Amino acid sequence: MSGFVFPEPRVPDAMEAPSLRWGVAGPGWIAERFVESLLRHGSQRVTAVGSRSVERAAAFGAPRGLRAHGSYEDLAADPDVDVVYVATPHTAHLDVALAALEAGKHVLVEKPMGINAAQAETIRAAAAARGLFAAEALWTVFLPRYDVVQQLVRDGRLGAVTQIVADYGEYLPPSHRAYDPALAGGPLLDLGVYLFALATDLAGEATAVTARGATVPGHGGVPVNGRLSALLDFDGGAQAALATTMGGFTPATFTVVGSEATLVMDGPFNGPGGLTVRTKDGTEHRWDGKPGNHVDGLHFQAAAVARAIAAGGTEVAERPLEATLRTLRAMDEARGQLGIAYPGE
Repeated sequence: MSGFVFPEPRVPDAMEAPSLRWGVAGPGWIAERFVESLLRHGSQRVTAVGSRSVERAAAFGAPRGLRAHGSYEDLAADPDVDVVYVATPHTAHLDVALAALEAGKHVLVEKPMGINAAQAETIRAAAAARGLFAAEALWTVFLPRYDVVQQLVRDGRLGAVTQIVADYGEYLPPSHRAYDPALAGGPLLDLGVYLFALATDLAGEATAVTARGATVPGHGGVPVNGRLSALLDFDGGAQAALATTMGGFTPATFTVVGSEATLVMDGPFNGPGGLTVRTKDGTEHRWDGKPGNHVDGLHFQAAAVARAIAAGGTEVAERPLEATLRTLRAMDEARGQLGIAYPGE
């Protein structure tokens, strides 16, 4: 197998995507990088920002030339917005997405789409009832590197997938919202979602989930989950061993073991970067994708959304809503075994 040849990524140039007018709901860290990525790399236009605080919206919007709204309903009603990017804390995704859909706007909702599968299903149903577009902003699956991974797995280049081994940990300080139980604290929705999403994308619906975890002191002294490990079983005997933590940085690599070859995505696997394939004869083959950060990669998802909407679609092929639900069902099962409940459940 010394002649191993990697497929070319099929991700089109973001600059050639139809240009839509974007409104940003939630002027936080990820929204800053989303807007910067679109301004640097894509053909999309950001026209407005909304927040529960008009002062926060204005502080975000003024230096970027964006119209500021003091409520998410006002943002959704803006006639110069075609699609709303929902970048609020996790617990507000459902309400903000529904407000946008009710106003006739398409939505791209930051991962995870909801705090549970039921919320994501509610968003899907609301969009379908109005003939509108809805998708989850899981930026990893829109990147050129991940398209190469998908082709290698789905075309059988690795053989039958037998195991997935992946980790994703970061040090999040105690002041971070992940320590706030009122905001669905813990590493699962911020970090672990990538592990569950890629594992269920590549291996399918989990037939069984076994989870272990540990708590840490959260805001107000209320315990929150601090680390979680899960074993997922799939049809055909494949397994995925996943581990996430907010107590420290891990290598953040993602390994797919096949009967013919093993693929390893460089850490951090959820962003742009390279990968290595090692075939059964021990030979290593390298695909050197350019490393990068959120600003280097978030524009790909916006371009995919714009292409889908312009073509009359209500989903994206890169992250169909059923894939989002498949991920959340596995996550719901994992945290249910640990007694992790989120606000309103």
